[in-house]
Amino acid sequence: MNVVIFGSGGHAKVVADIIEQAKVLRLVGVIDEHLPRGSQWRGYEVLGGDSDLPRLVAEFQIRAAVVAIGDPALRAKIAGHIEEISPTLEFPNAIHPAAVVAPTVRFTRGSVVMAGVVINSDTTIGDFCILNTHCSVDHDGVIGDFVNFAPHACTGGSVTVGKFASVGLGANIIHRITIGEHTVVGAGATVLRNLPANVVAFGTPALVKRQREAGDRPF
Repeated sequence: MNVVIFGSGGHAKVVADIIEQAKVLRLVGVIDEHLPRGSQWRGYEVLGGDSDLPRLVAEFQIRAAVVAIGDPALRAKIAGHIEEISPTLEFPNAIHPAAVVAPTVRFTRGSVVMAGVVINSDTTIGDFCILNTHCSVDHDGVIGDFVNFAPHACTGGSVTVGKFASVGLGANIIHRITIGEHTVVGAGATVLRNLPANVVAFGTPALVKRQREAGDRPF
């Protein structure tokens, strides 16, 4: 299946590596309106910007797209725009072959799972999530749409993470905890109690430090 990547930053580099190593999708190029059309990005052609997508879908027989944008709010905006202008495109999950994913894990679409990630039994991963290097989601987790897990973040069993939440580098969430929508768990935090929506929490144990607006950059 021919696929394009939206974006060209650091996260996009990792996504390209995953696609190359998984050998399930065929990466035909990059779409980024901030790069010159026809230029090269890591050996791939920059095909154009968002407005070029309908033409490119036909020209390159593109069937799928991976939105390789780290910021959850921007990722959601771009994914919605792609659906509007090219509704036939699929959003596959890009899963590194070195990830360990239990057979009963349920994915929806558009998520990126990096090397060393462990996702255990009966967990549900929502739309367009990022599970970064060596993070771990234990059994019966429920991970909402557009959630980010930074490297080495870890949850216990039966943890629920609301949509657009972000869990920072090396943070730990004990079993049966709920993290509210749009909430940020800071790097190195240890979450021992439920966290409400729209807050920033960090420390050991994690405490709410301030409110945040939906759409703010997570870190």
